[in-house]
Amino acid sequence: MEETVLTEPAGAKSQRARFASPNESLGELDPQSVGALVSAAADVAVVVDSRGIVLDASFSDPVLARAIHEDWVGRRWVDTVTTESRVKIEDLLREAGPTTPTRWRQVNHPTLDGPDAPMRYSALRFGSERRVLAVGRDLRALASAQQRLAEAQQAMEREYARIRNAEKRYRLLFQLSNEPVLIVDSTSHRLLEANPAAAALLSLDAKKVSGHAFDDLFTPASRQAAQSFVAAARVAPRVDNVMVETARDGSAVLLSGALFRQDSVTCLIVLIARVGAASAAMKAEDARRLAIFEAMPEAFVVADAERRILSANAAFLELVQAATEAQVRGEALERWLGRPGVDVDLLFSNLRATGAVRRFSTIVRGEFGANEDVEVSAVSKLDAPDPCVGLTIAVSSTRGGRERLGGRALPSTVEQFIDLVGRVPLKNLVRETTDVIERLCIEAALELTRDNRASAAEMLGLSRQGFYAKLRRYGLGDLGVDAES
Repeated sequence: MEETVLTEPAGAKSQRARFASPNESLGELDPQSVGALVSAAADVAVVVDSRGIVLDASFSDPVLARAIHEDWVGRRWVDTVTTESRVKIEDLLREAGPTTPTRWRQVNHPTLDGPDAPMRYSALRFGSERRVLAVGRDLRALASAQQRLAEAQQAMEREYARIRNAEKRYRLLFQLSNEPVLIVDSTSHRLLEANPAAAALLSLDAKKVSGHAFDDLFTPASRQAAQSFVAAARVAPRVDNVMVETARDGSAVLLSGALFRQDSVTCLIVLIARVGAASAAMKAEDARRLAIFEAMPEAFVVADAERRILSANAAFLELVQAATEAQVRGEALERWLGRPGVDVDLLFSNLRATGAVRRFSTIVRGEFGANEDVEVSAVSKLDAPDPCVGLTIAVSSTRGGRERLGGRALPSTVEQFIDLVGRVPLKNLVRETTDVIERLCIEAALELTRDNRASAAEMLGLSRQGFYAKLRRYGLGDLGVDAES
C-alpha cells in the first residue's frame, strides 16, 4: 500500500502541531497521566531507547495486541515489522526530534495468522536519554476497505469486458446475418439501426438509416398493418407473421418482433422474412394435398386423441348424412362410427398397440338411420406434439367383410381380438368379445323372427324390458311406440 502524506495550509500546521503555552497548560501533568493519555489517543504507543530497543508498549485494542504483540519489550523495534518496513522504522528513529514529530509513515507488522497488519506511525524524541515515543494508528479497516474496493473494481472490469465481448459477438452476428433485422424506436416509429441484409432488401442507405420512418418502408396499403404491428408489439410479448408489402418493389414480407429496453428507451427488434418461391411452392403443395383429400371417393376423417373429429372430407359427410363439415367438427367419432361401446374402443386399442390398423370391419350410422357396413384403415400419430388419428372409411362390398360359416356371418373383427392377445388385459378382451357376441345373437334372433321383438325376446330368454334395453344399447332399429309401452 502506498504511503500517504498529509499536506496542510500554511499557518495551520503550527497551530495544530503544538500548544501555544504547553508549560503553563501541561506543566503539571505527571508521567502516569501522560501515559494514560497517549494510550487512549493512539492505537499503538511504543517507547524506544536511543539504540532502538523497545522499553514499553501499549495497545488500545486487545484483538490487535494478540495479533501483533509478541512481547516487544526488550526487542529491537525494527524486528517487529516486516522486511520491507524496516527502512521506514530506521527513518522514524533517525528523524525524530525533540519538538517536531516526524511525518507519518506506514509500516506492516506480521500477525500470527492472516495478512499483515498495516500501521501508521509518527515519532517524537524526548528526555535526556534521547528516548523516542512513537504513536501509531491502526489501518486494518482502511486496508480492508481498499481491498474490497480493488476487488469491486476488478469485478466491474471483468463484467465490462464480458459485456463488451458479448456486444462484439452480437454486433458481428447482426452484421453477418442473412435475415433482415431492424431496430425501431417503439415510441417515435423511427429506425435506429438496420443490418446490411435489411438495408439491401428495403433499399436503405446503411449510413443514413437512423431516423428513417418505419411506416415509409412499406406501401400505402400496408402502412396500417405496419402501425398495427408496432402497436401490438408494445402490449404482447411477441408478434409473428404480419404480412406487408415493401415500398421498394411491392414484394410481400412477413414481420415478426419483440420489445426490449436499451438506455431507458423501449425498442422493437423486427425480423423480416421474405415470402419467396419456396413459400409459394409450399402453399401450392398444401393446396394440392387438400384438394386431393377433399376429392377422395372414400371417406377420410382426422380425429384427435380424444376421438373428436378435426376435419373430414365430402365423402365422409355423405356417408354420415351431414350437410357441412361444421356439423361434424368437434363431435365424437363414435357418434357415427362403430357399434356403441364396442368397435371404436377396439379400434383405438389396436391403434395404440400397433400404430396402424387395416380393414377393420364395422358400421357407420347415418344421421337419418341409414347403416352401412364399412372397412376402416387407420394410422395414429399419438406421440406427436399434436396427436391425431387418420381414418379411411370404405363401404364394404361383402357386408362388412364377413365370412360365411354354416349360413351365418362371422365378424372379421375376431381376428382383431386375436391380434390383441398379450397386448390388452384379458378382462377387456372378454368384455368386448361378450358385447360383440351379444349383439350378433340379438341380430340373429330378430332375423329368425322376422323382426318380431316379442318373439325374439322370448327366444333369447329375456324380458321385453331387458330386450329393449339391449336394443337401445346397441342402437338396433327404431324402438318407437312399442318400446314406450
